[in-house]
Amino acid sequence: MNYEKTRREFIRDAFGAGVACSLGHFLPGSILADNVRDTETSAISKPKVILSRSERFLNGDGKTNGELLRKAVDDGVMKITGAPTAHDAWSTLFRPKERIGIKLNCLGKEHFSPHMELVEAIIGGLKSAGISDDNIIVFDRTSAELEEAGFRIKRGGGLKCFGTDALSGGGYDLQPQTAGSVGSCFSRIMSSLCDAVINVPILKDHDLSGISGAMKNFYGVIHNPNKYHDNNCDPYIAELNTHPYIREKSRLIICDALVAQYNGGPAFKRQWSWHFNGILVGRDPVALDRICANIIEDKRKEMGLPSLKQAKREPKYIRTAAALSLGEDDPKKIELVET
Repeated sequence: MNYEKTRREFIRDAFGAGVACSLGHFLPGSILADNVRDTETSAISKPKVILSRSERFLNGDGKTNGELLRKAVDDGVMKITGAPTAHDAWSTLFRPKERIGIKLNCLGKEHFSPHMELVEAIIGGLKSAGISDDNIIVFDRTSAELEEAGFRIKRGGGLKCFGTDALSGGGYDLQPQTAGSVGSCFSRIMSSLCDAVINVPILKDHDLSGISGAMKNFYGVIHNPNKYHDNNCDPYIAELNTHPYIREKSRLIICDALVAQYNGGPAFKRQWSWHFNGILVGRDPVALDRICANIIEDKRKEMGLPSLKQAKREPKYIRTAAALSLGEDDPKKIELVET
């Protein structure tokens, strides 16, 4: 890679045309995951969620300030890890020979998917920790959704970007896995091609689960998410997240809240969206989803809408996830750091 290129040029080039995917062999991510958790006992006892907001993240025409966003992402990861530099922070979470998946949420297509500049900032952080292009996969359910969100499909050498459906021979494991009452075949990207995952959800309302945040984003790595929407998706979202593929490989959450939606989700509805101009960084998916739910509830109240509970779609799965020891859902026990 030519380090004199801008990040925009790099990611545009990296998402160019490609050929068949190469799997490679690396250490299992669960080994490092345990080590990382052991080094952060303070984060486990009182999880942090970093909320960075700036009107300069997006200008009037919606163009994103990539440099400012990269700084905010690095600062968030530094605050989460307690490391003094961005290099140290990213190196605390990821090791050079690991294969890292970046799980996006591109259901909203070009209007309501993770911003290219945010993904670019994440890739820059990984590279600062010594992760090579060959070991980074940007992915989602389908290649079509990624393309409609503005990402260029790329397989083969270097940085990769493709959907589960792009894998030859079938993109899902042949044998289903169980997690509580959930039985699904996992994306091979999640089960086999990645040692660790960065979860990149959108801050948005959901017409059944109440919100679609960090934990709901992993409905995009199973073959049959349509089966698990009854009862406000509870306990299914929580139970799915207990599976080792998710629980052990998930290292970091960076929620794109530059444009958010407080009603009518998960599809994009412009009339209920607003420029929140924020990103959220965390490692505890329950804590992050609780903060996301509170933000959406506050906006609904501001706009004169009933609470999610009154609308009969309270995000009950967050409380269930806490009961399953996936994280903390009591706001009094979550350290929200606003910058």
